[in-house]
Amino acid sequence: MALDIILVLLLGLVQMPLLILILLLAVNSADSAFRDVAVDGIMCIEGKKYNATGKIQSIQWIALSLAGIITGVGGGYLAEVWGYKGAFLTLIPVYVLVALPAYFYRETIIRDAQRPGLGNDLKKLFADRQLLLVCLFIFLYKYSPSFGTPLFFIQRDAFKWGKVWIGFLSTAGTVFGIIGSIFYYKFSQRINIKKWLYISVFLGAVTTVSYLYYTPVTAVVYDIAYSFVGMFIYIMIMDFMARSSVKGLEATSFALLCSISNLALVLSNLSGAFLLPLIGLKWLILISALASFLCLPLIRKIH
Repeated sequence: MALDIILVLLLGLVQMPLLILILLLAVNSADSAFRDVAVDGIMCIEGKKYNATGKIQSIQWIALSLAGIITGVGGGYLAEVWGYKGAFLTLIPVYVLVALPAYFYRETIIRDAQRPGLGNDLKKLFADRQLLLVCLFIFLYKYSPSFGTPLFFIQRDAFKWGKVWIGFLSTAGTVFGIIGSIFYYKFSQRINIKKWLYISVFLGAVTTVSYLYYTPVTAVVYDIAYSFVGMFIYIMIMDFMARSSVKGLEATSFALLCSISNLALVLSNLSGAFLLPLIGLKWLILISALASFLCLPLIRKIH
C-alpha cells in the first residue's frame, strides 16, 4: 500500500516524462502482483482449513466487481470535475483505509525457519504430477480462440450502439455477475465440483455456438445471462484451483495455476486475432466451441 500511495502522490503532484511514468507503473504492477499472491495464499490456507475456499472467492469477486462499478462511475466523475490529478489524489484515503485491516492481520501458521528457498519450492511443485495435471487441464479449459473484439465492432458498426448504451450493458453485466457470485457463495459447499467441471465444458461450448445468432436482442440477452452463469462458473474454477493448491506451498502453487490460466487467455486472444481474417467470424466461433472439449478427457484423471 505504501508504494500505491507514493505512486498516486507522484501522479497527482508531479508532471513526469513518459519513460519514468512507464517505469513507475511497472513497479506498481509488480507490487500489485506480489500483494495478490499473498492474499490468495491466505485465501487458500484459511479456505482449505474451513472448507470455505468457494465462499472466500465469492466475497473477493463481489468486492472486485463492486469496486469496478464504483471506479468506473466515481472515477469518471472525479476526473471530469477535478481533473485526473485530483482523481488520483482522492485514492490516498482509500489506500489508507484498505491498509488498516492488513496491518492488524496476524498469520498464525508457524513456518520452518530453515525452510528451503524458492528454487526448491518450485522443484517440489513441478515434481507434483497431480498439480501438473491440473495445470494442463486449466490451460486447455481456458484456451479457445477468442472472438470478443469482433462482437464489439458489430455492436458499434452494425447495431449502431453508442458508448453510453454499451457502457450501460457492461455495468448491467457486472451486476448480474455479482448475483452469480452470491449464488456460488450460497451453493459452493454443496456442489460436486468434478461433476460441474463436466457441465461447464458442455455449457461453454453451447454458449459459444449461440453467438452464431447475434442480433441486437440476443446480444443483450447473452450479455446479461452469460454474465450471471459465467461468473458462477469462473468462481467455481477459481475454487477448484484453490482446492488443488499444494499444502505448505499454497501461495506459490495457486499463483502458478493463475499464471497458466492467464497464459491461456493471452494465447486465446492472439490465436483469435490470427484466425479471424483467415477463416471469418462464423468458423472462428465454431473452432472456439470445439476447443472447449480439449480438456474433457483430463477431468476423470483429476483427484
